[in-house]
Amino acid sequence: MPSTYNVRSRARERSSVLSRPEFMSLNHQPLRGGSGGPSESRGRPKRPGQIKQQTSQQSEEPTDSGSKERRESTKMPEEDCMQLNPSFKGIAMNSLLAIDICLSKRMGVCAYTSSSWGGCRSMVALLALTGHGITWIIGTIVCLTRSNTLAGQEVLVNLLLALILDVMTVAGVQRLVKRRGPWEMTPGFLDSVAMDIYSFPAAHASRAAMVSKFLLSHLVLAVPLRILLVLWAFLVGMSRVLLGKHHLTDTVCGFALGMLHFSLMETVWLSSSTCQTLISISTLSWSPFF
Repeated sequence: MPSTYNVRSRARERSSVLSRPEFMSLNHQPLRGGSGGPSESRGRPKRPGQIKQQTSQQSEEPTDSGSKERRESTKMPEEDCMQLNPSFKGIAMNSLLAIDICLSKRMGVCAYTSSSWGGCRSMVALLALTGHGITWIIGTIVCLTRSNTLAGQEVLVNLLLALILDVMTVAGVQRLVKRRGPWEMTPGFLDSVAMDIYSFPAAHASRAAMVSKFLLSHLVLAVPLRILLVLWAFLVGMSRVLLGKHHLTDTVCGFALGMLHFSLMETVWLSSSTCQTLISISTLSWSPFF
C-alpha cells in the first residue's frame, strides 16, 4: 500500500493544478434546482435535452419585428437616395436653376440705390411702368372713349380683353408657382393692384410681348416704329431683371406666354357688331327692344 506521505503529496499536486486559471471553473459546484448561473453554463457541457430546449425557445421568440427594424434602419430615406444618385434630368434642372439665379442676381444692378447702377434706378423703373397692366388698361379705356370709328373701337375692345386675359392668367400662374424673385423684394402698390406679386412668370414681359405683337398685326406702322416697338418690348422685360424683380427664366417664359395670349385672342377675335354691343352694355345705353 502507498505511504501516507505519497498520498499527501498527490493531494497537494491535485489542488495546485485545480487552482490554475484554466481549471478554476471546475471548482464551482452547480446550484440545486438546475438554475445554475453563467459559471455553470461555462463549467460543464450542455446536455442534449438542454440544447433542444434552448433552441426551441429561441425559435419561439418573435424575430420578424427585429429583422424588420434592422431592414428599416439600413434602408436609406428616399430623399437621401435621390441626392446620392440623382437622375440626369434632375442634375440638368438643378444646374440650370443655379445658373439662372446667379445670372439674375448679377444682372440686378438697379435693385437698390446702393447698387452699381443705382443712379439709373428711377429711369429703369419708369421704363418698367410703361409695361404695367394698370397703365395699359387705363390707357386703352381712355382711347376707347375717344374713338369714333368702328374699326378703331373693334381693335381697342379686343385689346382690352387681351389685357384682362393677360392679367388674370399671369396672376393665376404666379399664385400656383409662388416663386420669389432673386432679391425677394416686397411688391409695390401698383404690383399688388395688378396681382403681380410673385416672380414666375414675368407679367411685364408677357404684357409687352402681347401688346407689341398685337399692335404690329393691327396697325400700319413704318419700319422704324416697328423696330422701336419690338425694342421697347424687350427692354420692358429686361428692366424687371435689372430691378431685381424677376429671374431671366421668368422673363423668357413671360415673353412666350404673351405670344400665347396673342394667338388666343386672334382665335376668338370679336367682330365689330359684338364690340358695339359690349360698348353699349358698358355705357348703359343698350336698348335691344327699341
